[in-house]
Amino acid sequence: MKVFVMNKKRVIFALCFIIVIIATAVSVAYCENTSVFKNTNSLPIYCVDNTQKMIAISFDAGWGNEDTEKLIEILGENGVKATFFLVGSWVDNYPQSTKALADAGHSIQNHSNTHPYLSQLSSDDIKSEILACNKKIKKITGTAPILIRPPYGDYNAAVIDTVESINMYPIQWSVDSLDWKDISADEIYNNVVPKVKSGDIVLFHNAAAHTPEALPRIIKDLKKQGYKFVLIKDLIYKDNYSIDSTGKQIQGE
Repeated sequence: MKVFVMNKKRVIFALCFIIVIIATAVSVAYCENTSVFKNTNSLPIYCVDNTQKMIAISFDAGWGNEDTEKLIEILGENGVKATFFLVGSWVDNYPQSTKALADAGHSIQNHSNTHPYLSQLSSDDIKSEILACNKKIKKITGTAPILIRPPYGDYNAAVIDTVESINMYPIQWSVDSLDWKDISADEIYNNVVPKVKSGDIVLFHNAAAHTPEALPRIIKDLKKQGYKFVLIKDLIYKDNYSIDSTGKQIQGE
């Protein structure tokens, strides 16, 4: 009888051990299969591999606030939602404009807290910049950003790895309006419309002198070409993707 009891204990122990091993294996497999990021090139997302004629327009807001209300008006009149990357200090200075953008249905995302060169910061300082801005935006809009555009378009592998370590998506652009150079509305138009392809992310700025003049024509002509305007968060793939050497996000590994 004693031998039977010992054997029974051993059998129970072995079964428990096997169950633990199986549960661990399943857990690991689940985590691997649901991994958000497949960014082996340590690049931000410049554009998306998409054949459905969808594009996203975006605005960086870090300094002035001269045209924000006008941009909201133009975008509303044309039925377009855009992605606005806000610097934390801009949010501090213009909380009402931050709320107005969100209330109008635009996507409010992160452009750092103080607009530094992130590649010159430690990983901890990069996180602090991002999380501080996230906190300010969430306090006003109720929603924390999931995207960040590094200031000046400046990044390195450490920046990208740090961004992804906190489950955010680093975003660049594939079409640059160059509106920050104080160029004419026609020049802004020519920097955008002839160059746009499906899956592109277009860069504008909220305080550029001639962007409000150029924007209605840009939207109208791109719509004529069959393009649909979507938010960046809806354009990109959230999981099961890779990024090629050009920064194009591609669905699947």
